[in-house]
Amino acid sequence: MTEPQRCPWCGTDPLYVHYHDTVWGRPEYDPLALFEKLCLDGQQAGLSWLTILRKQDTYRQAYDGFDPERIVHYDDAKVAELLADPGIIRNRLKVQSIIKNARGFLALKDQGTDFSAFLWSFVGDRPIQNRWHRFEDVPVTTPESEAMSRALKRAGFTFVGPTIVYAFMQATGMVNDHLVQCPQHQACRSEAN
Repeated sequence: MTEPQRCPWCGTDPLYVHYHDTVWGRPEYDPLALFEKLCLDGQQAGLSWLTILRKQDTYRQAYDGFDPERIVHYDDAKVAELLADPGIIRNRLKVQSIIKNARGFLALKDQGTDFSAFLWSFVGDRPIQNRWHRFEDVPVTTPESEAMSRALKRAGFTFVGPTIVYAFMQATGMVNDHLVQCPQHQACRSEAN
């Protein structure tokens, strides 16, 4: 009998393995944690997630703990400070994206929309439980990620294309895309119930 195998994407890097085993695919409902993760997934565009994961603590420091109430007040001086910070991705569009996303988050809040409920509505408020046997079969977008992407863009968010959004949905447990043979597949199913 073979021993269950982790999803192959996490490799053997201890930080990535820990992320795979304890975060990725676990249902997240906290609005601020979801906001942070969505922003970080946008920073990943064109890069590996491991690059962003290694910088996550620096991002939290640089962006005031991803507090939208503080981020919306960032001015040109703060943007310049961020663009000079070697601990984050120093791309002007990505820096400005987090500020725009904070505005979008607060605009939804001002309309009486809970960010968590808004996002989870795209999966019917329950994690989608997939049963993949091969990583090659896992899609990079779905109708749900495309719908969420469109809605986020309408709400003023940027760096939220359907591929980024699908990665976000996987990471926050809206979708369980752990391979069936991965020990975390069942663990995430259990947490979803």
